[in-house]
Amino acid sequence: MRCGERLLVRPRMMWRVLALLLVGVVFTTQAAAADPLPSWHDSPARTAILEFVERTTTPGSPDFLEPAARIAVFDNDGTLWPETPLPFQAQFVLDELERLQGDHPEWKENPAITAALAGDVASVLRSGPGQGAMLLEATHAGMTVDDFQSRVRRWLDTARHPDHGRPYSDLAYQPMLEVLDLLRDHGFTPFIVSGGGADFMRVWAEEVYGIPPSQVIGSYGKVRYELRNDRPLLIKEGGIELIDDREGKPVGIHRFIGRRPVACFGNSDGDQAMLEWTTIEHEPSFGLIVHHTDAVRESAYDSDPKGTGKLVTALEAAPRRGWVVVDMARDWKVVFKPLEGAPQR
Repeated sequence: MRCGERLLVRPRMMWRVLALLLVGVVFTTQAAAADPLPSWHDSPARTAILEFVERTTTPGSPDFLEPAARIAVFDNDGTLWPETPLPFQAQFVLDELERLQGDHPEWKENPAITAALAGDVASVLRSGPGQGAMLLEATHAGMTVDDFQSRVRRWLDTARHPDHGRPYSDLAYQPMLEVLDLLRDHGFTPFIVSGGGADFMRVWAEEVYGIPPSQVIGSYGKVRYELRNDRPLLIKEGGIELIDDREGKPVGIHRFIGRRPVACFGNSDGDQAMLEWTTIEHEPSFGLIVHHTDAVRESAYDSDPKGTGKLVTALEAAPRRGWVVVDMARDWKVVFKPLEGAPQR
């Protein structure tokens, strides 16, 4: 081969190598874009989620489910966003008590309210639903549903989480947002089934999770209708009609959905009844528990939480029931969506 011919071949070979490299970059980029759970490490939990979705949505699979049967239920506090040091609605109640206490001198005679204002909301919540109901009635009752929604919206726009320094609505778990997207992309209908107040969650659930108000089931109190000055109103009253926690969760699912879910995501013993209702003698089905093991990026607790979210009996039952347990520290690459320019955490 003459020298001139060698000079011609080398550029051609270089272009071929460059083309192969570009093809590799394209395929790598496409593979990354196709990853439905990019914030998850390659782990048994991630694999179990993907396998369940694949076998229940692939035509011809023995576990194929029609779209109408693809109901997935999610606890909220501790499953889709944090519940430490307090569930977010409890922090809203505390902030409202502090804001309004000057207008209510009678609150000084209420031991639950005085304890909360002294900074011991967690003990009030742990003491039972009756004490917590006093706080809810003081800050939720006697106003229209629209007024309550405006208060929640104002709080979300101004309050910041004491540990993370970010708006509460900015603290959804990024890996769980990806699970929600994965399920929706495969014809599942996700519902929130939470012990939190339905009216509280319906203000922001669509904005934060993409879950509309009609797919939010929570605890709720009495409401009455009134035509006032030719204006139709719904007025929030005192008293709780349904505590959507523990055994109340399957009741709420039956009442508002009307069929058993096939996938359930929780994080505490308060979700155990919902996990049982979803999975026991009900196939195909899937149960998952988010185990808070990450003291650096979020919080580590199970049997002894700071406030709510105790996890003992559900964790013990998980191996026997086949429920997937997510180790937050090990299985999640990130916990929250990173702020622009900030390192991932």
